[in-house]
Amino acid sequence: MAETLFFLLLTLGLVFFLLSKTSSYKGRIGERKVSRKLNFFGKYGKRYPTYHNVTLKTPDGSTQIDHILISPNGIFVIETKNLKGWIFGGENQRQWTQTLYKNKYKFQNPLFQNYKHVKALEKLLNADINTIFNIVVFVGRSKFKTTMPRNVVNIRKLVPLINTYTDKVLSSETIQSYSLEIENAIANNEFTKNEHIANIRRNKIKPICPKCGKPMVLRTARKGRNTGKEFWGCSDFPACKATKRKY
Repeated sequence: MAETLFFLLLTLGLVFFLLSKTSSYKGRIGERKVSRKLNFFGKYGKRYPTYHNVTLKTPDGSTQIDHILISPNGIFVIETKNLKGWIFGGENQRQWTQTLYKNKYKFQNPLFQNYKHVKALEKLLNADINTIFNIVVFVGRSKFKTTMPRNVVNIRKLVPLINTYTDKVLSSETIQSYSLEIENAIANNEFTKNEHIANIRRNKIKPICPKCGKPMVLRTARKGRNTGKEFWGCSDFPACKATKRKY
């Protein structure tokens, strides 16, 4: 009996260890840490409406927002990154770099990634884009090795950053209206987690235009610094000039 229990615990420990190494598991852990920070955020004894893992419909399928916080000082759309090592990146760079044990890994600029979330929420709420703020928060033992934009912070500086937005831009009635819209979107969400993942994979192989929803076609740049490189362009060009980088 004792031997069976030992092997059971050993197996469970091994499974937990392997899960802890997956990006999806690390992502969930990071999001939980940020959720705890936001769920208790507010002023004057009042908590602000907060939502997590909100999937919204977009012209090219769906997009998932890690966190949304609505306060009198604006709507904060927050993307979480749980990474270790040194982080290199710039506001306008398409890809950032993670250096870990002398190995380098490229990942999409999270500000660009989160901008899609901002635009999806803007459309859902019919909100003024100037009241929606794009924030990226890094969770984990990472260190910025380049100067980051003010809206890219580690988790310790998340709440202080939000507190720097002091202008009142939303009324209580508007906050209530936006909250209802988001709650309705959550209740009527037509995408399962697997469907959302399938949308992401499909858009890497055969993308749909994120602006108009029409198929995209593979093109080759004929001028500029990207001459000769392939990219995805909307099939409805020149009526729609949306493009996407080829993965």
